[in-house]
Parts: sequence; structure tokens; C-alpha cells
Amino acid sequence: MTTQAQTAGPLNSAVLGIAAIGFLVTGAAVLYALMGQGHAAFNTSDDGMFWGLPIVVYDFFLLTSTGLALTATFGLVMGLSDFNAIAKRCLWLALAGLIGGVAALSLELSYPLRALYAIPLSFQTASPFFWKVLFVAAYVILLLALIAKVNRPDWTVRSTRGLAIAVLVAALGISMIAGSVYGMMAMRPFWYDGLIPFYFLATAALSGVAFAVLASYLAHGFSQAAMPGALRELMQGAMPKLFAALLGLNLLLLAARSLTGVWSNYDGMQAFEWMVASPWFWVEIAAYVLAFFILLSPNLRSQGNMQLAASVLVILALFIGRYEYVIGGQVVPLFKGAWVPDLIAYTPSLTEWMLALLALSLTFGIYALGEKMLNLSAAPDERS
Repeated sequence: MTTQAQTAGPLNSAVLGIAAIGFLVTGAAVLYALMGQGHAAFNTSDDGMFWGLPIVVYDFFLLTSTGLALTATFGLVMGLSDFNAIAKRCLWLALAGLIGGVAALSLELSYPLRALYAIPLSFQTASPFFWKVLFVAAYVILLLALIAKVNRPDWTVRSTRGLAIAVLVAALGISMIAGSVYGMMAMRPFWYDGLIPFYFLATAALSGVAFAVLASYLAHGFSQAAMPGALRELMQGAMPKLFAALLGLNLLLLAARSLTGVWSNYDGMQAFEWMVASPWFWVEIAAYVLAFFILLSPNLRSQGNMQLAASVLVILALFIGRYEYVIGGQVVPLFKGAWVPDLIAYTPSLTEWMLALLALSLTFGIYALGEKMLNLSAAPDERS
């Protein structure tokens, strides 16, 4: 048996409509550009800037997906029953985010289907790419199976625990392997770091909680009063405290990494000077600090509008940070000289921005469709 609650129908329909229009407009723009210009529609170059905004978008939504899956398992695996109120919504949003991210990657790749068989069949087990593809494939299958399980009217925590554990392992694996893809590149000092997998895991967890808060308020008309009792108790109790703890951890990691990078005079670390010189870095810091201040205050963090503001600020900051990380690792040319005497300049093209909006529209469109067709507020009845 499950508990049920009605979500904000008019608002959800508006989100679905806006997302559908956004998907059609941005999809048409991206396809038109790609059919006419091919990969030249992207502002990447042979100078060393190989991964642009589409890869940023892909990593952002992939880690958001795994973070949402981790959030769902707080109740399903770890026994924190308060979090069962958001488990189903988090799992569906994890699927939506994964589809949005993979769509951005697929449209960036010239032959996206080739990666599905070429990387696994290469048997290059020393490469993190090999393991990333395998873990993502397993994650997709397990996530779909768990979503099907929780959509049964009589689902319980006990009946889903085995699948939830498997999803948790896959999500942890993807988060850390995604970090290893960058952290094992010794030729790029901005990326090269054995602790990057844990940094990626920390940002994934923070992203998952931030999106869970945003989706919970979006589903209930931005009102705590419209939420079912269990969800309202979570939002007034454990959730903002967990949000604050994860945000504090990420702030410490960002500060330690940035200060160490700026202090170092090792060749290649000039990327950190490029990063802190950008006004977007300080927007990121300001957004984090303001959200942290909100979540530290007992009076503010219990208010729905303040929680919503904190989630939006953190999501913005996380996206800026992901952009800084992916692009920053490439701004210092591998072979400096007459060919590339200075840092490599990069500005995303209009097509790349359209692709980012396409992924965003697709993610929220799929999420809103789930709110419309499924009862994402359903939670297992602890008495069953």
C-alpha cells in the first residue's frame, strides 16, 4: 500500500508545455546547424579545445542523475525512512536527467552509436572510458527496473532493496569513474588529481539533493502546505540539514583546490589563474555562500521559498563549476609555441547553447510527463 497526494496540476502542465516548446525549437535549431555545418557548428578546435559546452552539459546531467539516485537510496537502502517520501520522484528525475545528458552527448558525437560497441569491444580495461560505458549501461538497466518496481501500487522498501543496492553501486561507480576520466590525465595538470573521483562524487550528491528540493516544490506549486505530511516533515527536518552539510563539504573542496592551484607555479596550473579571473567564478562563489547562509540559519532553512532559492543558487553554481572544470583543463595548450602562444580561447557557439537548452527541456519535459502520468508522490506504507 502507498500513500498518495495530488500534485500541482496547472503548474505541471505549464512546465510540460514550456519544455515541449523548448525541445521543439532548440531541437530544430541544433539539427539545422548540424546538417548544414556538421561539427563546425561547435566552437571547439584542433588547438586542444576538444571538449566544449556539450560535454559540460553531459557531465552535469549525468552526475545530477547519479546524485538523485543516491538521494533515493537514503531511504531504500540506508534505512533513513524520512527520505522514502522523495524516492520515487528522485528515481524518475534521475532517468530524465540521464536522458537529457546522453542526448547532449549524442548530438555532439559524429557517430554516437559507435561508442556503444566500439568502447566495450575494445577491451581497453586500463581506460576509465571502458568502465564508464559498462557502468552507465548497467545503471540504465537497473534504474529502469527499479522505477518499474516502485510504480507498482503495493511496493515496499523490502521489495526494492536488492535493486536499490545495485543502483546505488552503479551510481557510485559512475560518479567516481567520471572523475577518473579527467583525474588520470597526467598531461593536463588542472585535471590530474587522485582525489578528483571523490570531488565528482561530492558534487553529484549535492546536485542530487538540490534537484530533489527543486522538483519537490515544483510538483506542489512551490508550497509546503500542499505537500503530503511525510514530505513536508522531510523538508522541515532532515533535508535542509543534509543540503547544508553537502554544500559545506563542496565549499571546502572548492576552496582547497582553488587555493592550491593558484599558489602552484607548476606548468599548466595557469588554468587556475584563468578560472579565478573570470567573473563567473565569483558568481559561483557568491551563489554557494548565499545558499550556505540560508541553509545554516534555522529560521531561513525551514521556509519553502528559502529552500527553493538555495536549490536554484546551488544548481547555477554547480553548472558554472562544471564548465570551469571541463574547459579549464584545456585552456593551457599541450604544446605551447608559435602555433598557440597563449591560453586557448573558447566561447560556446549559439548551437552549443541551443543544445544545452535542448537537454534542459528534455529533462524537465520527461520529468513533468512523469508527474502527469505517474504518482511520483507515492511512498511505501511503513505499516505494510
